[in-house]
Formats: sequence, C-alpha cells, structure tokens
Amino acid sequence: SDRQVVLIGDSGVGKSNLLSRFTRNEFNLESKSTIGVEFATRSIQVDGKTIKAQIWDTAGQERYRAITSAYYRGAVGALLVYDIAKHLTYENVERWLKELRDHADSNIVIMLVGNKSDLRHLRAVPTDEARAFAEKNGLSFIETSALDSTNVEAAFQTILTEIYRIVSQKQMSDRRENDMSPSNNVVPIHVPPTTENKPKVQCCQNI
Repeated sequence: SDRQVVLIGDSGVGKSNLLSRFTRNEFNLESKSTIGVEFATRSIQVDGKTIKAQIWDTAGQERYRAITSAYYRGAVGALLVYDIAKHLTYENVERWLKELRDHADSNIVIMLVGNKSDLRHLRAVPTDEARAFAEKNGLSFIETSALDSTNVEAAFQTILTEIYRIVSQKQMSDRRENDMSPSNNVVPIHVPPTTENKPKVQCCQNI
C-alpha cells in the first residue's frame, strides 16, 4: 500500500516545487498557489524493497485548513517546510507542528525542511537555530533547494526510509504478539482454593 506523506507549511515556501522536483524532476518558477490538495506518487528503493510513496501537497492558506486536516489522518509522514529567507515562515512552524499533533497519528514521522537554500545571501533563519529546534521537538532536519535540486532526493529518501523501518518494525512486533506458539503463551495461573464459609470481613472502614 502507498505510504502517504503530506507537505505542510506556509504559502509560498516551495512545497509544490519540492513535490514536482521529487516526482517529475521539474521546477516551475511561475508556480501558482496550490488550490486545495494535489498529490503525486513516486517509488523508491529502501533496504532492497520498492516503496511506493504518495505525496500530498496541501495549500498553505488558512481557508484550506479544513480540507488539509482530513489528510493528516492518513499520513504516516510529514515534511514541514519553511523558507530560509523568510523568518515568519519559520516562526509559523510551531503552529503547523501543533496542527500536526492535534490531527495526525501520534507516530507520524516529521521532518523539518528549510527550503530555498540557494538564497544564501538572503538567509534569515540560521541553520543551527532550526536544527536545535528540530532536535528539541524530535524532528529530523534538512535544508533543500527545489530550484537547484539540492537535498530534495535526500529529504524524501530519508523520511520514507524512516517510515518504512518504523512500519516494518511495528509489523514484526504485531506478528510476535499474535504468535500463538506455546513458548510465548505459557503463563502460570495460580487458583487459590475457594472457601465459602468464611465470614466476610469488612476491611478498612471506620466502625
């Protein structure tokens, strides 16, 4: 089954171009605001297995929030994107994180992505600051440029590998729990002898 990953973050941070760069190796300078939700799929190799990923691109605007919360529920991963040259988009990461925590599965794998790393001369968010924030919140972190392709492949490969490993570990542990072999299920049960004629003792009451 497809692994579903959502791209979230403020409008204009480059979510659609990250998606098109990863799935079709395209970049569109004229890209328009996403209306509602779009998705694309791409298969990658993880541990010698082919994983089919379905990546959902969600509009960053407030008015589409209702639509996107429905997609959080099916998501196993999220790329939370900000623009390294626009500090406000980084400040809003906290709000997006809260949104994920409120709507998504608690085991969702989240990666913080500082996009537009090609705009070095306009940098407004120091790498170290973002990395420290990610560590504090248990997120992985990477800086990408959809424009010049830097780390786009790496970002998706990393999150999809992490998701795959978590999912397969969970399947293994579920199988162990359901394994009915006797060695797993021998639990000694001690049944105390029942004595009917003892008077019931009222315990612990102030008489």
